[in-house]
Amino acid sequence: MKAGIVGLPNVGKSTLFNCLSNAKAQSANFPFCTIEPNIGVVNVPDPRLEKLEELVNPERVVPATVDIVDIAGLVKGASKGEGLGNQFLGNIRECNAIIHVLRCFDNDNIVHVDGNVNPIRDKETIDIELQLKDLETVEKRLEKVSRAAKTGNKEAQTEQGLLNKIREALLQAKSARTVVPANEEEIALMEDFQLITTKPVLYVCNVDEGSAVSGNAYVEKVREMVKDEQAEVIVLAVGTEADITELETYEERKMFLEDVGLAEPGASVLIRAAYKLLNQQTYFTAGVKEVRAWTINIGDTAPKAASVIHTDFEKGFIRAEVIAYNDYVQFGSEAKVKEAGKLRVEGKEYIVKDGDVMHFRFNV
Repeated sequence: MKAGIVGLPNVGKSTLFNCLSNAKAQSANFPFCTIEPNIGVVNVPDPRLEKLEELVNPERVVPATVDIVDIAGLVKGASKGEGLGNQFLGNIRECNAIIHVLRCFDNDNIVHVDGNVNPIRDKETIDIELQLKDLETVEKRLEKVSRAAKTGNKEAQTEQGLLNKIREALLQAKSARTVVPANEEEIALMEDFQLITTKPVLYVCNVDEGSAVSGNAYVEKVREMVKDEQAEVIVLAVGTEADITELETYEERKMFLEDVGLAEPGASVLIRAAYKLLNQQTYFTAGVKEVRAWTINIGDTAPKAASVIHTDFEKGFIRAEVIAYNDYVQFGSEAKVKEAGKLRVEGKEYIVKDGDVMHFRFNV
């Protein structure tokens, strides 16, 4: 599961990517600095994992991770191949969610591809190009399915109806995610279409250091514009975050954050938001050998969760022994949780909750 960082050239995408992954992608003051997408595997900050480490004192700790992709900047006309349009759109199609970076700071020393700072215009530029590309995809698919629909094929007629609804939305400059599927069949079709504008999106307002805590007028305009999108907006001073990552010790970073007025690095907030955006959650295994965070999809059953450890765990699943994270912390150990009668035995239908501490029993 990958989240792709997108935006116009020179809005801070590669700098943000470096903050998140420490992968040191090239970052410079000119358009199209990023050509080939950079991919970073980023640890998901989770205080619960630190607390379990403190209680269990294991030999090693393994956090959950999320893949972040730094994609080339997009310009007006990308849907027709302008700039690095075709490459950009191909890269973003392969991602599962979008982190859309918007420049929300003034700085005469950093050039803007359109000459001045206007995050609303920038957002519309990206949105329109993605919508135009999806419109092209929808119209090609409509051509094919219309012939079958005319013969009375019910499945083709359903697909045609949904495609027409999506086409109408795109022609009104609305993203495909605004079209709500009417039933399970339409949900499956939407997934099959693989449209770019159905992907969930997180907006990152890149601000100056002085606006890192409460944002600024640019941020308020963005929030107002996206209020009906069911999308989250995060305020991040990307340049400041880059400075924080350069500091060597935890104490230095903490002092820097306190000076700025932040409780934790904004990059940590963003990583957790991206994890959630990808519809992912965490369960834990905790033993003296290892305390580990495992990534699963929200809504996964116990056997499905077990399969991320090993496919045999799912095939031979017998039961799951489950401790709620809060109970583990309250009683301080697995043994004391058992004494208190708080360890639960769950079967194949159990929907795993975020933060569950689990053992699996299986037989193959």
